[in-house]
Amino acid sequence: MRRLLLASAAALAAFASSIAYAQTTLKVVMHSDVKVLDPIWSGAYITRNHGYMLYDTLFAMDEKFAIKPQMVESWTTSPDGLTWTFKLREGLEWHDGQPVTAEDCIASLKRWSARDSMGQKLAQALQEYKAIDPRTFQIVLKEKFGQLIESIGKPSVVVPFMMPKRVAETDPFKQIDDYTGSGPFVFRKDEWKPGEKLVYAKFAKYKPRAEPMSGLAGGKVVGVDRVEWVWIADAETQVNALTNGEIDMIESVSYDHLPILEKNKSVRVIPSSVSNQYVFRMNWLQPPFNNAKIRQAAAMTMNQEDFLQANIGDKRFYRTCKAMFTCETPLATTAGMEGLVEGNSAKAKQMLAEAGYDGTPVTLLYPTDLGVIKQLGPVAKAALEKAGFKVDLVPMDWQSLVTRLSTKKGPPSEGGWNAFSTSWSQVDILDPLMTPYLASNCEKARPGWPCDEAMEKLRDKFVKAETPAEKKAVAEEVQRHAMQIVTHVPLGEWFGAAVVRANIGTMQVPPPVTVFWGMTKK
Repeated sequence: MRRLLLASAAALAAFASSIAYAQTTLKVVMHSDVKVLDPIWSGAYITRNHGYMLYDTLFAMDEKFAIKPQMVESWTTSPDGLTWTFKLREGLEWHDGQPVTAEDCIASLKRWSARDSMGQKLAQALQEYKAIDPRTFQIVLKEKFGQLIESIGKPSVVVPFMMPKRVAETDPFKQIDDYTGSGPFVFRKDEWKPGEKLVYAKFAKYKPRAEPMSGLAGGKVVGVDRVEWVWIADAETQVNALTNGEIDMIESVSYDHLPILEKNKSVRVIPSSVSNQYVFRMNWLQPPFNNAKIRQAAAMTMNQEDFLQANIGDKRFYRTCKAMFTCETPLATTAGMEGLVEGNSAKAKQMLAEAGYDGTPVTLLYPTDLGVIKQLGPVAKAALEKAGFKVDLVPMDWQSLVTRLSTKKGPPSEGGWNAFSTSWSQVDILDPLMTPYLASNCEKARPGWPCDEAMEKLRDKFVKAETPAEKKAVAEEVQRHAMQIVTHVPLGEWFGAAVVRANIGTMQVPPPVTVFWGMTKK
């Protein structure tokens, strides 16, 4: 009888434990479904967010935009500024139980630098990486690179996530298939249901830093056992699921639903702490946008207010802004933007005639499933057609669009494209080196592949700038030149908003990237 009671007590304890486990499962609708899982191969923000669940970084950006050590315990710089020595924190461990080593970090930096605009510039200044001992490595430079810490600590696309050496040695232009990280969550690949959900479990052996959480820096303290990203495409269904308690959070809520949600005491609206910039990006490798004059005409005919109204609508959450490095920041300037993005279709039509535009159709890609950008395509089509462009609007889901962008040339039937619109977080575009779409190094550039030696020299000049005044002056040069060659067209700024159930605890200042440490569920 006693054994039966003990067995019953054990079963009851196990049942109670399973209930507690279920109570700490956070169910979230993210801004997009996930189809690509390699955050080095893909520039999609949803893939970046997935990366933050699994992987850790050497450095991280805090809520004041300062770069702080994360996996790194300490570092030193030689007097000549050419040798940087980094020591990893003790006890860092991969999800498979192996220790994180200097060799892992070196391999990860090599793969990252092949795909990132800042990483490519760092690689030009690099002499060698050198492993000193299992926890210590060096970056040895041929010439000074003043933004080294900012580069390996950048917070967004492409994030220099650390991966095991065996994974990081994968060709950077091929996707990985091993998702072993050392971050605060473990990806449950066996529970992944594409188009339905992804599951992440707390990594019990993760060792947070001792500092308080701040932005993406500090101690990554996990307060839930599991996080499930569930995909619900329809905005109305998302809101109903949240108010009914079926999910705990919507990462990017529809602005049409905000007035109702703001009055609902069972949920809490969390405005973003950073802005985002809409942009129009053209493919330099195919007609008609292989002609700079035609790219300039596209910039002339677009009107920021039209894009912002169509996609956001609520003036509390957007602002027109001609600053390529975003407004209200140290490098904000309107240099080179005179007369642009004001909807001057008559001037654009004249420019098209002067450029000899022959009616070549513009294959314009746009996503139908990403609420905050899905109206960019139709608005761009209308603007371009006012100037005399012929436009074919091609709808698809966001992940399919991201995949299609890898096609450099060819007719639409073979995946070719001419333009698309997207959005960048402020933390991706704060300076000329960081901004992905300014990289104009031809085949190594991001989709659109601008090829301009003068722009690359200006970006090199920014690397060498030392004082704030020098950096500001170079940033103005960069922006002027960028709008002459038209690397991309800024279409205004917007601020996102997440919504959580009232029982969900979050950081006081929202990080610039959606992460799930620092969150609790009562």
